[in-house]
Amino acid sequence: MGPGCFRDGFEVLCNQSYDPPRPFLADSRISNYVADSFPLLELLSISVATGEARVYASVSYRCSTNDTTAYSTEQGIKFYGTPFAVSATRNVLIGVGLRVDPELSYAPRGIVGDFPRLSCGARDYIGSLTATNDSCTGRGCCEATFPPGEVGPGKYFILRVGPKDPNRWWRTHPCIYGMLVEKSGYNFSTPDMEGDKTLPKRFPRGVPLALDFAAGNTSCPAQGEPDYACVSGNSSCANATYTDTTPGYFCKCWEGYAGNPYVTHGCQDIDECKLPQVYNCISGICKNELGGYDCPCKFGMEGDGKAGTCTDVFPLAAKVTVGAIGGILLMAVLSFLVILHKEKKKMEEFYRKNGGPILEQANTIKLFKKWDLKPILKNSNLIGKGCFGEVYKGLLDNKQVAIKKPINGSMQENDQFTNEVIIQSQVIHKNIVRLIGCCLEVDAPMLVYEFISQGSLHDILHDNNNKVALNLDARLSIAAQSADGLAYMHSQANTRILHGDVKPANILLDDNFAPKISDFGISRLLARDKEHTESVIGDMNYMDPVYLQEGILTEKSDVYSFGIVILELISSRRAIHSENNGLVKSFLQAHEKHKKATEFFDKEIAITEDLELLDNLAGMAMECLRPDVDQRPTMMEVAERLHKLSRSRKVQDVCH
Repeated sequence: MGPGCFRDGFEVLCNQSYDPPRPFLADSRISNYVADSFPLLELLSISVATGEARVYASVSYRCSTNDTTAYSTEQGIKFYGTPFAVSATRNVLIGVGLRVDPELSYAPRGIVGDFPRLSCGARDYIGSLTATNDSCTGRGCCEATFPPGEVGPGKYFILRVGPKDPNRWWRTHPCIYGMLVEKSGYNFSTPDMEGDKTLPKRFPRGVPLALDFAAGNTSCPAQGEPDYACVSGNSSCANATYTDTTPGYFCKCWEGYAGNPYVTHGCQDIDECKLPQVYNCISGICKNELGGYDCPCKFGMEGDGKAGTCTDVFPLAAKVTVGAIGGILLMAVLSFLVILHKEKKKMEEFYRKNGGPILEQANTIKLFKKWDLKPILKNSNLIGKGCFGEVYKGLLDNKQVAIKKPINGSMQENDQFTNEVIIQSQVIHKNIVRLIGCCLEVDAPMLVYEFISQGSLHDILHDNNNKVALNLDARLSIAAQSADGLAYMHSQANTRILHGDVKPANILLDDNFAPKISDFGISRLLARDKEHTESVIGDMNYMDPVYLQEGILTEKSDVYSFGIVILELISSRRAIHSENNGLVKSFLQAHEKHKKATEFFDKEIAITEDLELLDNLAGMAMECLRPDVDQRPTMMEVAERLHKLSRSRKVQDVCH
């Protein structure tokens, strides 16, 4: 959902007019033709792993009001030009009613020429020939399946219900029905044949219809080709099997991995040991491995732990004879030494892989041992949690610190992580959170930062439990000093640093409410001649539209995000990403109409003598939000102008 987040044909639209909202396939080339309308298909489920989806499809009907008059609907679903296809193996054609004879036509494009048809017929149930619940064998309900090889992508399906001759049983059985439905998606019941439009009333959203989809309209392309969609590591391409004649492919994670193969780092290792109901290891000791797991038998046993065949090495009689207390103790000591040795080797490997030998040469950063941080990494010390990991607060070397513990897979590649730690440890600026050290003897390295006491600017402005009244001087100072920190990252550090996720939640405040820029977990460390990044990540509420649409991250992307931060400071309103961002849109509309934005300022600071300063800040924010990145100011220019406003205000206070 959202621009830049889907391949052609796979956009999902969230219809907010329902409660709760409902998802629909948004591609206009897909439509569900019913009664002269063309609604989108409502989405039931999607399986990225198998290339399958499920939608709701309408029920066609023909109803009689007397011996000669009838009214009917026909269903049409078109898929041509899209990656979707009706599944030939998971759907059936079903007809319900007296003498019903539904016919399903499917053509490559439109309803012309000679094309395949699928039909079934249900006989009358008169006298002893009674219909039976849950049975679609021809009495009151019929069923037909697709012949192999005929259904593929790009087909147009038309479902009509007959016969059209007069219905002499219209008083008791006025309607007949036809539906293209997922197998087991409908169970026949004899009351369904009675009453007016019983089935459409029973299924107002439609019945489930199974679809197959492919990432492309060719067989698997070579890895690295422009249309190769399997961008995640630990994934591969598989040819689609929904048709015998039309090529296509989809992506899947390797065995032992799960997730989304269509996004970078989307396929992650399955920890089979956390899923004992799926991966058997009852009689052994489960050990997770990349792409699988091992299940050796417990100490003193032999066999196959996965197969549940672990048995004692020594028979019971031998154990009783030996008395094995001393032997057990000896073996326990030996086992402990073996485990200790393996653990030490593992920690040494993590240390080397995470760049320990290189970081030893950086005298500005301290390398902590795993045991140094263990007392702090408790649930009682957890102060924050996000998509990149968890943050804990505690005392380390008699200093209050914040420890960021990433979730598995959230860290950058090892070389980039090492370079980023070195650069962050060298960035010394009063308005940037200081990196104290890191712990490397673990799979995902942990970072240790100075702890900032007052929390984030987001909490101060918007969290009712932590909200603090800030006067205009304090807000202006926070804006100016935050701009200082970002300007230093952009132009004065040895290696240019683009934050990429500037927002109030990443501006922390110390005891004196001085701001410090934090969270370089998704920062971009770019050489002077490199202007873009390969993936788009960050908070959508503050993201530069150019970065979102083109994947180009520059200093001006941070400038755009900072413009929204200024708007939050002067309005105390939250920025919410949507098609109509209320905060940004309100100020932009006022600016375009050359109107002052007085009505949007925070009432606590919008006193008459300060309106001119607030107008200046709003104007500065509008410059930061310009669509043309070249017309936006630099962070250095923004910082200088904010300091100039602050100095001017102090002079006025002295004069008064």
